[in-house]
Amino acid sequence: MEIISVSPRGYCQGVVKAIMTAQKTVKENPNTRVSMLGMIVHNKHVVQACKDLGIHTLEAKGKTRLELLDEIEEGIVIFTAHGVSDTVYQKAKEKGLTIVDATCKDVSKTHDLVRKHVCNGDVLYIGKPHHPEAEGVVGLSNRVHLISKEEDLKHLPSLENILITCQTTLSLLDTKSLIDACIKAYPNAKTAPEICNATTIRQMAVLNLKDVDVLIVVGDPHSNNSNQLKEIGKMANIHRCYLIDDVQCLQEDMLKGAKRIAVTSGSSTPTALTNQVITCLEDYASSNVLTIPTSLNNQIL
Repeated sequence: MEIISVSPRGYCQGVVKAIMTAQKTVKENPNTRVSMLGMIVHNKHVVQACKDLGIHTLEAKGKTRLELLDEIEEGIVIFTAHGVSDTVYQKAKEKGLTIVDATCKDVSKTHDLVRKHVCNGDVLYIGKPHHPEAEGVVGLSNRVHLISKEEDLKHLPSLENILITCQTTLSLLDTKSLIDACIKAYPNAKTAPEICNATTIRQMAVLNLKDVDVLIVVGDPHSNNSNQLKEIGKMANIHRCYLIDDVQCLQEDMLKGAKRIAVTSGSSTPTALTNQVITCLEDYASSNVLTIPTSLNNQIL
């Protein structure tokens, strides 16, 4: 049995920035309440590590960032790597909160692009409903229209001077099909796909895998980029593709009969957790006995 460590994998620059920002904020403000508006990144282990630092993370299914702000009355609020709308930013200022912005630079680039275009046109934004990154961009203007499926194109108002762009963590292949559908509906539209480089190269690395029996993606089920890696694996004709939180989710049935197993991870997955999975699989390959560690690697941040 061969274990393939897919490269690149693990934290992207945007996640590194967000984590370092959170650590620095706590260190420099030891006597101030620090709140995180949503999950810093979509990985429960990283969120727990931030809680262990004393950061109060606010996340509730069905609640927008604007609504979550109502639960913060004082201190510092950290905006996550996913970014927020201008309305959220303004509300935080009006509440007298100290704002620390950990928005990924690629998301900020999309915000700037959209802000500029809506001054004289409409934006078709390809993204996931209820995803915080999409929420932040769509919240910039009523001229930004969320497109999550082709059907959405049938329910749009009259548009002019159209720009097509997208969420940074989407599947390359799925996004292309939706962009094609948008162009078919609006032939004169301009396009500016914004899938970030970290997402692109990770997806291409999986798409280019050959003769692999099993793909293991280490990542949180809430992580869109991790889920997309699993789906890309299926598109690469890897018949067994699994998304697991950590090494303790490995099961022998996933691996039986496999000659080549590839391991990758989402850009919000701690490298220590992925390395632990790889080590466990390498031990299994040499001994044919799957021994799951009873504890996780604690080097999360």
